[in-house]
Amino acid sequence: MTPAIARRPRGDGEAALVAAGVMPALARVLAARGVRATAELDHAFTALPRPDVLLGAEAAARRLADAIAARERIVVVADYDADGATACAAALRGLRAMGGVVDFVVPNRFVHGYGLTPAIVDQAAALEPALLVTVDNGIASVDGVAAAAARGIDVLITDHHLPGPALPAPAIVVNPNQPGCGFPSRALAGVGVLFYVLAATRAELRRRGAPGGDIALGVLLDLVALGTVADVVPLDRVNRILVAQGLARLRTGRAAPGIAALFAVAGRRAEDATAADLGFVAGPRLNAAGRLDDMTLGIRCLVTDDADEAHALASTLDGLNRERRALEATMEEQALALIAGLGDDAFADRASIAIAHDDWHPGVVGIVASRLKDRFARPAIVFARGPDGAWRGSGRSVPGFHLRDALDGVTKRAPALVARFGGHAMAAGVTLAPGPIDGFVEVFEAVTADALGRGPRARVTDSDGPLAPGELTLALARAIEHEVWGQGFPPPAFDDALAVVEQRTVGSHHTRLVVEHAGTRHAAMLFRSTAPLPQRIRAVYRPEVNRWQGLETLQLTIAAWWPE
Repeated sequence: MTPAIARRPRGDGEAALVAAGVMPALARVLAARGVRATAELDHAFTALPRPDVLLGAEAAARRLADAIAARERIVVVADYDADGATACAAALRGLRAMGGVVDFVVPNRFVHGYGLTPAIVDQAAALEPALLVTVDNGIASVDGVAAAAARGIDVLITDHHLPGPALPAPAIVVNPNQPGCGFPSRALAGVGVLFYVLAATRAELRRRGAPGGDIALGVLLDLVALGTVADVVPLDRVNRILVAQGLARLRTGRAAPGIAALFAVAGRRAEDATAADLGFVAGPRLNAAGRLDDMTLGIRCLVTDDADEAHALASTLDGLNRERRALEATMEEQALALIAGLGDDAFADRASIAIAHDDWHPGVVGIVASRLKDRFARPAIVFARGPDGAWRGSGRSVPGFHLRDALDGVTKRAPALVARFGGHAMAAGVTLAPGPIDGFVEVFEAVTADALGRGPRARVTDSDGPLAPGELTLALARAIEHEVWGQGFPPPAFDDALAVVEQRTVGSHHTRLVVEHAGTRHAAMLFRSTAPLPQRIRAVYRPEVNRWQGLETLQLTIAAWWPE
């Protein structure tokens, strides 16, 4: 189906931004995202909300300060994605710098499942902790917290996922999405929540006059930026500040050895990093450990201060990421075959996608779901068998459809279908009992259809409109690169008629182009496609800075196109 363009409306702040010196094309983009004054683009660390505004942070700080003073063992319970890994690494680095005795455990995706389960409590108990600190998980771990309490172990939950009907108890809970929390950002990633807890703990140690109250938390901001972008949380102003501060560390050569190594094995320089690079260069390599192996590898890479060890671990992660890509390609091909088997007419009338395969890898289903969501403009959930025979699914959603709430709707309509679920509006996970998934497929379809309606939907590509002659420049690309873009604050994309002057296949999967815009020729790339293009196209594209052998040039990345 031909893509459709949705042009963003022009915002009220455009004139004020231009008057303040912002180039007109960028001013249009920023105003369309709700920016009305240059003050809103201030990424200074001092513009962040105070830690004491985050409900539970002060109680967490007191408990952590007590543990540090008493030399109690603290065990961090991590998660197996990039957000959980960066949060764990930040906790280890930060608490140890404050004088804490800190270790960690991380669930294995294929053995333990997600979160603070009783089995993970048993594993952590072997380290004899007085306090468990969850990062990027725990808000739904009612049984796990009870198991810890039965052993006399305190629990501090730092999480950002939506809570269920009851909070785990007894536990200290820090989560901007818990009832009663007035923190101005509900979009903090798990690593952002943990960073705020560390800031509150430093303030508590300082108040007590204890050692550790003067440590520099800024050294953790590259970890915070990586986890925030990789978890695809909305980049509201708080998150944009955190990411901008982390990028500043990378661009000035102060990256943690592990993050610098993740860029190096990808053939990139951390000093040239953008927010997109965190999501598409460093993030996937870190996530590969949790998808195919054990996130302990990733956490070790982020924690080490030894550059050689970091490079060796990053090389292992890079190899796992290559393996992940091969699995993803095979699974996507099989998924498309399953969808084709439904028949064009039957599939066209469906509002959702929910498919399963016995041979699929549980660590890659989320990526395949994302590919299907993008291709068919429908919410998609992809399932694989877990070691216990249960179906473990990962889903991705489309704008305007809250996936986690939809799964809650499925459980309300058919309580016996879902063993557990959790997540966000745009991404969620769900576990089903062994057996056919047909019942879930139909109930999920009904919930989706009620919200979105049935029938085919065009793939909609957002655009900031056309650029006037002379606006498409390397200076514009550099100005765009300077800002922080991501989920909820999307990078600029423009649409124009382009003449295709040259085209050739590169790397067997992509197309390199020379296109002409308003009489000027530009290099361009079309990824994941080698189909020949006509001589004239209308394209939605992003201006980017291409760096090669010390030179910077303008390159357009084509997001969507159709014949003009």
